[in-house]
Amino acid sequence: MPGAPDAMPRESQQARKQRAVQVLDRLDAHMPNAEIELRYRSPMDLLVAVILSAQCTDKRVNVVTPALFARYPDPAAYARADVAELESMIKTCGLYRGKAKNIIATAKAVVEQHGGQVPAARGELETLPGVGRKTAGVVCIHLGGEPAFPVDTHVRRLSNRLGFSTHAHPDKVELDLQKLLPVERWTRGHHLLIWHGRRTCYARSPACDRCVVADLCPKIGVRREKATAKGKPAPASRPRARP
Repeated sequence: MPGAPDAMPRESQQARKQRAVQVLDRLDAHMPNAEIELRYRSPMDLLVAVILSAQCTDKRVNVVTPALFARYPDPAAYARADVAELESMIKTCGLYRGKAKNIIATAKAVVEQHGGQVPAARGELETLPGVGRKTAGVVCIHLGGEPAFPVDTHVRRLSNRLGFSTHAHPDKVELDLQKLLPVERWTRGHHLLIWHGRRTCYARSPACDRCVVADLCPKIGVRREKATAKGKPAPASRPRARP
């Protein structure tokens, strides 16, 4: 994998830890209401919503789920679902065929292997069909399972730009973040980085001019926009991770 265009600034691990805490402190003060934006009522609702959110916005998922949750109120209902009907209800979330198949298979596993109760342990969640480490992490931190720092596209991007991790793989980014921040701040940090990524530190053209942590950020991989022939700014280049 090609290396990042910027070198990691020289900084001791202790200094990086202190800076990471400062970043979270400022983001927390700026966004005190940061929380999961998927709407759900039960553990199964949460699991289904997180599965649907893969390569889909939370806003779109929240449009789809009210009717879905009414039609399938518990794991047993999903386990009995007709795949074609389920596909039709989640089609606008993208990748709907695979998601429908996994939701039904996961529901059957919850019913048959866990007595109809969605497990809170990350390891057990990861054994469910279509549930990867990130999905399991998100579910477990909201069900009171073990601490985790799930890494989605926003968390990965900000971790690279802030110089908290040089990796692209979510599992490696999560390990780096867990080493930097105290365990009691992992869940909150997960929410804060996602909110900041959605509202300020965009994938393209991050709004550094109004970023509350701009002076704490080395902006690794961030490039200024260049004017095009038509006078409009060209998209900023995306950061590349080191191998």
